Amino acid sequence: MARYTGPKTKIARKFGEAIFGEDKSFEKRNFPPGQHGANRRRGKKSEYSIQLAEKQKAKYTYGILERQFSNLFKKASSSKGITGEILLQLCESRLDNVVYRMGIAPSRSAARQLVSHRHITVNGELVNIPSFSLNAGDIVAVREKSKSLLAIENSLANRSDVYEWISWNSDTKQGNFVSVPERLQIPENIKEQLIVELYSK
Repeated sequence: MARYTGPKTKIARKFGEAIFGEDKSFEKRNFPPGQHGANRRRGKKSEYSIQLAEKQKAKYTYGILERQFSNLFKKASSSKGITGEILLQLCESRLDNVVYRMGIAPSRSAARQLVSHRHITVNGELVNIPSFSLNAGDIVAVREKSKSLLAIENSLANRSDVYEWISWNSDTKQGNFVSVPERLQIPENIKEQLIVELYSK
């Protein structure tokens, strides 16, 4: 399974925000990476570089590589509605993202690992494909044998975010992907219109 495995704090510093979640190293050095950091003179960015940076930020945030992201964009652009909004909805509907949103895992990369290691079921069936696309009404649960896993227990104990489009039952360790989220319900700081403009060139 292809995924980004490089330094995460460096990427977060590049974008000026902790896109991979809580990061103590980023908090200490929240200026751009490089020898001169914040003191380096940076010229005015071109329109293309701004659009490209936004696409890269979205890719790193959701842990999607270039080909997969390009395929998601094609799917979004061929669907009815606002392309940028649909693109983010497709990202949010991925199984690894929903596992993360439900609080089963503390990060998307941890969620990907749980899915690929066969700890998660969808509608009672084992699914080990992190990019699996969920539909409204799908039931996502922790596999019976995996319910006592310490990593899952710890993550659920620290669960704080609640999303209107997801319901969670702590007793049964299962949640419902109630509906595809509206753009206003997606908390990520991504300017999706810039991504649409980039792919439209």
